[in-house]
Amino acid sequence: MARLTRRAVLLGGAAALLVPARPAAAAPFAPGVASPAALGLTGPAAAPAPNELAAAPVSNGLAATVEQPSIASCGAWAARPPSGALTIDQHRPNKIVVHHTAMANSTDYSQAHAFANSRDIQNLHMDTNHWVDSGQHFTNSRGGWLTEGRHGSLYALLHGQTMVQGAHCVGQNDQAIGIENEGTYLTVQPPAALWNSLVDFCAFACHQYGIPPTEIYGHKDFNTTECPGLLHDRLPELRAAVAARL
Repeated sequence: MARLTRRAVLLGGAAALLVPARPAAAAPFAPGVASPAALGLTGPAAAPAPNELAAAPVSNGLAATVEQPSIASCGAWAARPPSGALTIDQHRPNKIVVHHTAMANSTDYSQAHAFANSRDIQNLHMDTNHWVDSGQHFTNSRGGWLTEGRHGSLYALLHGQTMVQGAHCVGQNDQAIGIENEGTYLTVQPPAALWNSLVDFCAFACHQYGIPPTEIYGHKDFNTTECPGLLHDRLPELRAAVAARL
């Protein structure tokens, strides 16, 4: 399948749906980007207004627009449903935490592999860690394909007002958006496609939530871990690249 153009979100099944920057009227909920209420998410105001599919206007004092990257929803990569209720925090996240998966550095850069990688992570988190869903909010493959991790995270990102509580970084799960980057980067650098996609995602997330680029961290900044490896050394470069977009 050809890679989607920017300002697109892959929804539900296999079709790419190009979304306008500012639709004239709200559309019904789209397959794969269900409302929080439909996913059994808990918390006050768990059923917000219908999803416009493109990013909602956010007042954050940053650039008027930041290019919306293509993100495949949980429905697109055939995620399992959560095993229990997830929680919506009624505030914006204040930071982004970067991870690496500590899995093999695959040379398969296809979208199909990215989807399989998302399923592998979810299975590990649900069956081994006994979490209700994928711990991270989003996943970035070595081919640069972005996918939604925890159900409801894409909906929240597009609307820019709330976050789904994660399970990716102790002490930060109700404060930080977590993005897993496929691979292990203790001794090698990530592919350019992964790096470029990480910049795209962080710029859009910072814009949507009003997060300053200085608030992009690595997992090891908060917990005792080697994650995200050499990506941590490149955080100043990442912050600078995101700042340039904003």
